[in-house]
Amino acid sequence: MLHNFLSKNIEKCHDLKVARQILFRLFHVLFNIRRGEVRKRKEECVGRFVNRELLLMFLYFCLCRTIWVQPRPSTWWAAVSSSWDKVDWKENFRMTKTSFLHLCDILRPRLTRQHTNFRSPLSVELRVAICLWRLATNLEYRAISRLFGIGTSTACCVTQQVVTAINVVMKPLYIKAPSEAELKVIVQGFRDRWALPQVAGAIDGTHISIMAPDENPVDYYNRKNVYSVILQGVVDNKMKFWDVNVGCPGKVSDAQVLVNSSLYSRGENGTLFPGWIERLNNVDIPLHILGDAAYPLLPWLVKPFPEGNGLTQPQVNFNYRLSQARMTVERAFGRLRGRWRCLLKRCDAHISFVSHIISACCILHNYCETANEEWVDEEPADNVDDFADSEIDPPANNGEQIRDALCAYLAQ
Repeated sequence: MLHNFLSKNIEKCHDLKVARQILFRLFHVLFNIRRGEVRKRKEECVGRFVNRELLLMFLYFCLCRTIWVQPRPSTWWAAVSSSWDKVDWKENFRMTKTSFLHLCDILRPRLTRQHTNFRSPLSVELRVAICLWRLATNLEYRAISRLFGIGTSTACCVTQQVVTAINVVMKPLYIKAPSEAELKVIVQGFRDRWALPQVAGAIDGTHISIMAPDENPVDYYNRKNVYSVILQGVVDNKMKFWDVNVGCPGKVSDAQVLVNSSLYSRGENGTLFPGWIERLNNVDIPLHILGDAAYPLLPWLVKPFPEGNGLTQPQVNFNYRLSQARMTVERAFGRLRGRWRCLLKRCDAHISFVSHIISACCILHNYCETANEEWVDEEPADNVDDFADSEIDPPANNGEQIRDALCAYLAQ
């Protein structure tokens, strides 16, 4: 074919020089085609080689990684767990070692992690110790990480995990409405100490200082010019919480917090207490809780007579007796803050997790009180002064009759 092509072109041009030019160009084209094929094969070969080397390097660094966890000294915790005495444990972890180990056993199913080929997990005891240290001191995570020989992010994650476990596992056990048998003990306790019949608890609210949240910060700005959330608590005669409501913005009044809580719903629909009645001065007195002037007067919530309205001596005496009985909730808040100083100082956690921390502290408070872990260092509740809300405190004749009957009973 090539010969015929050349013959025809030579015959047409009858010029040897032109034929040579045509032949040269043809061979040049064929050479370039051949060279392109060789180059392409070389590029493919080089590409396969590079990909293979990259894969080998990736596998090498994955399988032969030299450092998975930054090495840190952990001798401090080993020394603490073996050498600290009862006083040291209570001072730093707010409970004895026996109570601490029992707490670890309660949380162990939730906190146990699997061993892997890369590293061993932190023990449950170490996890619980890190969380308790954070709640008891409000120490920065960076300082906690150096103390326990872990990373800063690990200290933060461990604290969140333990706080979540406390709420999930322990809240149904340690913060719940009292049973009928427990109610009898509570009612008798208030009667024996303050001569007040049918009292099942005392209610109050306290403000927990927080960082200004990103969304709607003005709602959390309270009357003391501090950003806060409100903890509403009801305690028994032994200063243990049996109902808590956490997370309402600091700008909200105590009465509004109550109305927006499940406690109010149960009280209004008659499911809060059994229908135990004690008749005093021809008035049926149901089980009730004690509150201050900020709360509405209800059949199941008794508050003092309004001050400054020419109170009679029996009314003054009633207010004094009620105030003394209400000190149980004030002391409970003080003991709560004294044990867990993350509530005494500003809580720097994100607003979405603040409620979990406060709730966990209340649970741990009850756990310590149940275990008879004495705590003397009580801090003031640091409440924001509140006043009765006229819109939420309508006339309650039944509540007034109950309060008048109680006042007359104490005057006898």
